[in-house]
Amino acid sequence: MTYPIGIVGFRGYSGEDLVRLLSHHPHVSVHLLEHRADSQDRPRPRRYQGPPRIPCTPDAVREAKLAVVFLATPPEVSMDLTPWLLEAGAKVVDLSGAFRLRSVANYKRWYKEDHAQETLLHEAVYGLPEFFREQVRGARLVSNPGCYPTAVNLALRPLVEAGVIDRQASIVCDAKSGVSGAGRKPSLKTSFCEVTENFSAYSVLEHRHVAEVLLTSQLEEHEFSFTAQLLPIDRGILETIYFRTNSSMSALDILNIYEKSYGNEPFVRLYNPGGLPDLRAIQRTNFCDIGVVCDPSTRRAVVVSAIDNLVKGAAGQAIQNMNLILGLDETEGLL
Repeated sequence: MTYPIGIVGFRGYSGEDLVRLLSHHPHVSVHLLEHRADSQDRPRPRRYQGPPRIPCTPDAVREAKLAVVFLATPPEVSMDLTPWLLEAGAKVVDLSGAFRLRSVANYKRWYKEDHAQETLLHEAVYGLPEFFREQVRGARLVSNPGCYPTAVNLALRPLVEAGVIDRQASIVCDAKSGVSGAGRKPSLKTSFCEVTENFSAYSVLEHRHVAEVLLTSQLEEHEFSFTAQLLPIDRGILETIYFRTNSSMSALDILNIYEKSYGNEPFVRLYNPGGLPDLRAIQRTNFCDIGVVCDPSTRRAVVVSAIDNLVKGAAGQAIQNMNLILGLDETEGLL
């Protein structure tokens, strides 16, 4: 069976990767939805020679009988489009931060904007399949996680649940991302001359993705310090997470905890004790790679978690969620 699927925002980096990956998916046909007034004057996406573009209107969505629509759009656009897309019969996987934070107060605090769709904010399912797979299956609105939180929640949540982290000693996440994480819209900070031969931190102590980590891994803000940094490369995220264990533990002890959580997960790869992932291992894949180093004598532990910010951190994870919504094998189009 083939399902008609729509993509809004297909010209952005995450949207382009959706197009790239879905063009090889055996059970979907792709429709490119134009939502901008100047859309007819804009070029087609690179690397895709697919069906004609259709307008992003309720009539067009109903006529195409779209089963799922991906929104690779800014939060305010997602808030505008989601209500009528749902009314038109499509399910929505939103790649923006519009529906991730559960309350309008939390959204206002971290995004510095008012939320326009409180009812849908409460309805949305947080689409990190490794933790919320069953909720995603029955959802009509899935909020795709942010790229940084995907890597850190996969690394932290099993350890927090197991109670092995000394939370009084604090948890520190040093996170580095390629420039595509900032989106395709031109800016001085992400221009070639600013980024090349350079390395910089940004949004220190106020990065909006922190809220997703606190919610998903059930941490208090004072327990978790996060710093995002910009690498002079196009894609990939590598996060180095530092903490102390409650008792003397080896890397193998921690890996055994991960094995209980991820032993049957198709997109989480665990490294042998002392082995650490790098960016080349995960670029253009939907994997999250995790490695651990421990010093039992001082109870210090370091976990390195790596993903491709545009795949497992965006388009690939969105397709995982789509597969679950449609009752398909979760790995379809991704392995």
